[in-house]
Amino acid sequence: MIEGPTSVVPGRPEGPGPEPITPAGDMDSGLADMRSAPRNDEGRGWRRAKLALLAASVVAAVGLGSAALWVKSLGPPPLGKNLSWSTVVVDRDGRILRPYATAEGRWRLKASRENVDPRFFELLLAYEDKRFRDHAGVDPHALGRAAVQFAAHGRVVSGGSTLTMQVARLLEPRGERSLAAKLRQAVRAVQIERVLSKDEILALYLSLAPYGGNLEGIRAASLAYFGKEPRRLTLGEAALLVALPQSPEARRPDRSPEIARKARDRVLDRMAAAGVVEPGEIDRAKAEPVPGARKPMPMLAPHAADRVVAAQPEKSFHQMTLEAPLQAALEVLSRERAATLGPDISVAIMAVEHATGEVLGRVGSADWADARRAGQVDVTLAIRSPGSTLKPFIYGLGFEDGFLHPETLLDDRPVRYGAYAPENFDLTFQGTVTARKALQLSLNVPAVQVLEKVGPSRFTARLAQAGAKLVLPPGEAPGLAMGLGGTGVTLADLVRLYAGLARLGTTVPLTEQLTDAPVVVPPLRLVDPVAAWYVGNVLLGAPPPENAAGGRIAFKTGTSYGYRDAWAIGFDGRRTIGVWVGRPDGAPVPGMIGRGTAAPILFDAFARLGKPLAPLPPAPRGALFGSTGKLPLPLQRFRPNALPSAGTEPPLRIVFPPNGARLELAADGAEPVALAVKVAGGSGPVTVMVDGLPRATLRDRRSTTVTPDGPGFVRLTVTDSRGATDSVLVRLQ
Repeated sequence: MIEGPTSVVPGRPEGPGPEPITPAGDMDSGLADMRSAPRNDEGRGWRRAKLALLAASVVAAVGLGSAALWVKSLGPPPLGKNLSWSTVVVDRDGRILRPYATAEGRWRLKASRENVDPRFFELLLAYEDKRFRDHAGVDPHALGRAAVQFAAHGRVVSGGSTLTMQVARLLEPRGERSLAAKLRQAVRAVQIERVLSKDEILALYLSLAPYGGNLEGIRAASLAYFGKEPRRLTLGEAALLVALPQSPEARRPDRSPEIARKARDRVLDRMAAAGVVEPGEIDRAKAEPVPGARKPMPMLAPHAADRVVAAQPEKSFHQMTLEAPLQAALEVLSRERAATLGPDISVAIMAVEHATGEVLGRVGSADWADARRAGQVDVTLAIRSPGSTLKPFIYGLGFEDGFLHPETLLDDRPVRYGAYAPENFDLTFQGTVTARKALQLSLNVPAVQVLEKVGPSRFTARLAQAGAKLVLPPGEAPGLAMGLGGTGVTLADLVRLYAGLARLGTTVPLTEQLTDAPVVVPPLRLVDPVAAWYVGNVLLGAPPPENAAGGRIAFKTGTSYGYRDAWAIGFDGRRTIGVWVGRPDGAPVPGMIGRGTAAPILFDAFARLGKPLAPLPPAPRGALFGSTGKLPLPLQRFRPNALPSAGTEPPLRIVFPPNGARLELAADGAEPVALAVKVAGGSGPVTVMVDGLPRATLRDRRSTTVTPDGPGFVRLTVTDSRGATDSVLVRLQ
């Protein structure tokens, strides 16, 4: 008998014995038991898998919850709303006039896509963030490439940061370089992308990217390194501005120009490899020099800029009515002319558009940084003696009152009003002249006669009504000397008055700041249109300065008493320009006169406007044309209220040299030259004596020359046929 293996039946004791016979009904049960064993093992495996999955889910949920709490703890995304920006003053077309550093001493200028050269963006996106327009703040391709390169080389080969991540780092600067910091930047980048548009993100990058030192943003960098706004960049300049923010301190051109050049060239090489730029352009760009020093920030119209910033310190952006090209040209003109006139002389210039009153150019001094010239004093607002520049308004009121016409005859001869005896600048008299010639030659006596009839108080009130304030010495009332400069006025007010003549008799306030809602002010009356046109027509014929064309600019010059102020103010059909020359401290400048000093600057300023001169407006209705003989009889000759001579001969007096004068006679070792003596008034022959000794007799003429014995004090005395005398004491040296 052959024994087989022992069968073991589950649930029963092992051992030999006959195989039990299972009933048919129990067979299914046995089979069921045999199938149930593996099912129990598989169930336990599934239960373990479910428990593991549940544990993983719990861990993931906890991790996600923690991550969510961490993200929430970061707070709202930074959007740059609380950044402090450099205050910027720009001209009417947005060109920068003067920026100001922030309180921290940083140049941080706002920039946008519109004011940056498109070529820069082409290079920037190709070099820094190819998929900037497509990703949501984080670029998985760039991050993966950076990770693979790091694993392969053990160092950072290329960064995975997007421009948005760089903006996040700039908005929340942190010193550490870690995975946590990078993760924070990524989260912030995604948050920023949800709030800001792509152009707004670019604007933040353009405004905040570091460029070395205290330069932030592309505008500050372009101004400091290239001396211009980034609107028009060469390929080399654009490549340099792309390269610098990656390592701004190490690549500063002003400190490490060779390192900066290599960084620029790497950008160009990558652009060439990518086929973004033609090889020929790359070679030309590499040949461009790298700036080795920083340029000064723009500083146009410093006086006007300082004034508007001080008036509104809470604003960081101010737009002026000035035209930057004209402002720059006038500043150069002022500086050049002052340099030829002397180290203490300054030149102020003001240009306005008389239709609107907008100030187009304002030069307060020859050099804002020149302390010797008191450069930080804005002379356009300083009260100075106007000399003869008020005479046109005296005649204008005479024309308006109807007792004067440009062809009316006036007498230019010695006259006295009590103790006041006006004289012409050259101490001579022209006799009978027309009002036109009297104003063109700036004769004093006719102007005083007309002012006496107009009335000094009325004259002062009319100019004040037009917006110009005349300043008199304390306790002084308006008098006849006002017509010859015996008052105070600013260049700005004079320009406003002359612009009123160009506007045919009305003035508007001068404005130099553009606002969103400009205040409309009704024009103020100066004189009636016919009178204003008469004055403009007369001034159009004033003798121009040497080598200048006449008949194109209506202008008037003036020189204050003691040669302290030289003026020239003129207008064409569109613009009015005023020029002042002198010492800001009010000291006299012997020999400085308006026609010889200020008028040439005025004509040069008009030449630098950059636009053709506009014709003056046509004659208004009511203007009267004709020669003196064809005028109505009352207008043919001016008849003052009273002839100062009162039917007698004018008193005898020495008009030159003035009493107390110091005169240069000759150089050392030379023979003394003759001394000119001019006499006015008197009756019959006049005897001229030097230190009591007769030297000459004047009959028909009233001037002569005498030869003094030598330097020192000399007494000049004159006596006429009636015994009248006059005497002066002068010093010869």
